[in-house]
Amino acid sequence: MIKTAIATLAAAAAVVAPSAALAGPYVNVEANSGFTGSDYTGTTTDFHVGYEAPLGDSAAWYVQAGASVVSPDGAASDTVPSGKAGLSVAATERLGIYGEVSFVGSGDSSVDRGYGTKAGVKYSF
Repeated sequence: MIKTAIATLAAAAAVVAPSAALAGPYVNVEANSGFTGSDYTGTTTDFHVGYEAPLGDSAAWYVQAGASVVSPDGAASDTVPSGKAGLSVAATERLGIYGEVSFVGSGDSSVDRGYGTKAGVKYSF
């Protein structure tokens, strides 16, 4: 599983490196840990390749996909497909609006794929 994660990251870097002259490609590694009270429940680490670009003068979009290493507390880790897509809009000079949709696969074909959404407003002082 660790070898898979390292191989995914290496492949992502190889895909992005030759196109460095193009605007927008990136590699994103992100770890998200969960807790219920003080009880640690696990960590999911994403290894993604993505692309982002402006959308007009005041908006931008991105899409990224790759593998996630899902490591529940006290259980075996699993490497599954995952991805995200998002949009941000500058409503004013200080106010931004954003949204994201995501998915995480499962290594078990009898388990449904997980989906998520995120939406927010950011005000800068």
